[in-house]
Amino acid sequence: MSQTPAPTDSPFTAPAWIAAASVLGLVSALIGDGVFDVVSWVVFAALIGLVVRAWVKRAR
Repeated sequence: MSQTPAPTDSPFTAPAWIAAASVLGLVSALIGDGVFDVVSWVVFAALIGLVVRAWVKRAR
């Protein structure tokens, strides 16, 4: 009996990556200073960029 492969276009893929990035940014901000602060700022700037990109794309 053959199994069908799992679909790669799951609607939960993008939100899962966004949630993982958010957790990474939050944990990085709470753990330490220096490079951890840079990582958290970069992650949150990227997440804000994703929101702006989706907003502009939707407005068209």
